[in-house]
Amino acid sequence: MASIVTPLAQRLQKIIQTDGPISISKFMGIALNDKDYGYYQTNEPFGVNGDFITSPEISQVFGELIGLWFLSSWKIAGCPKETKLIELGPGRGTLMADILRTVKKVESSFFKTAEIHLVECSLSMRNRQELALKDYDVTWHKNLESVPLGPSLIIANEFFDALPIDQYLLTNNGWHEKCITFNNDKNIFEFTTVSVPNFDIAKFPSETFDSETNSVFERNRMSEKYAEAIGQRIASNGIAALIIDYGYVNSGFGDTLQAVRDHKYQNPLFDIGRSDITAHVDFANIKKILEGHSILVHGPVSQRKFLTDLGIEQRAMKLIETASEKQSLFLIKGCQRLIAKNGMGSLFKVMSVTQKNVPIPEGFQLTNF
Repeated sequence: MASIVTPLAQRLQKIIQTDGPISISKFMGIALNDKDYGYYQTNEPFGVNGDFITSPEISQVFGELIGLWFLSSWKIAGCPKETKLIELGPGRGTLMADILRTVKKVESSFFKTAEIHLVECSLSMRNRQELALKDYDVTWHKNLESVPLGPSLIIANEFFDALPIDQYLLTNNGWHEKCITFNNDKNIFEFTTVSVPNFDIAKFPSETFDSETNSVFERNRMSEKYAEAIGQRIASNGIAALIIDYGYVNSGFGDTLQAVRDHKYQNPLFDIGRSDITAHVDFANIKKILEGHSILVHGPVSQRKFLTDLGIEQRAMKLIETASEKQSLFLIKGCQRLIAKNGMGSLFKVMSVTQKNVPIPEGFQLTNF
């Protein structure tokens, strides 16, 4: 399949011609967030008519259960008078809308004292979120550090997978960084390798010391920065955070860079700016960073276990009691998809962060999948 020459591809071609091969993290940052042609600036990623569908779009029950989990964490923390309710990468605002609707109905005192903060870089996505949350007082930020300090409840659902990664390839001459260049003869973008003179092996897990040639190791520096920020905030200000994403429990090797368009996988170097580009989340690395703070880290557990423990099936059946036949079928299929053993239920993992000296939160009492 030939690649479409997009305006963003032309822009990247000029950057490479001027500066040489670029890192995968730089490529992802431009492809997703370029202010003129970036994927999140110019496309409708979410939903049936988008390129992929996220858990909040599959069933309202997902957001309702997150809202109840937050409410429980708030009560365990002693019901702070002011709480920052923070979402990283809020999508179309569907998840936060479901959370707010739930907590407002169940515990009005929490709802009245909660401040809503969304971390979102894309102006077009902010516009969608503003529409979905038009009945609420919301503040937007470009990063977590700019959110005012205070007791915080943080949700990061399918946020870490979109943060740009770097890849390293073990060659016969040692570790090299995988980069992206432009082949003028073939008129296509392609991967290449660049030597790393001051390769910092200390930043890599011990497995990299004795690995096989052609092994690929991925590192996500921005993910590490967000993990640090979450850990510091919960340790200093209190309450809890939830991280929900697809990824692996133990650090290892492998190329997980992928692109999706119209719900189908495609070459990430094709149609640049018109497909979503992600990579699997290294939960072990995130957990290691979080545990460097004076907090507790729970999980990761499978999404199936987490949602089942929180009562997703019972909640769906309760909604079905007053739903139409069409709505009932939608609820049943949605919940089945979220907890499918051979699908999202096992692919997606859930990790939580809490203060010390608090009970193990719901959904994490047992760590087996």
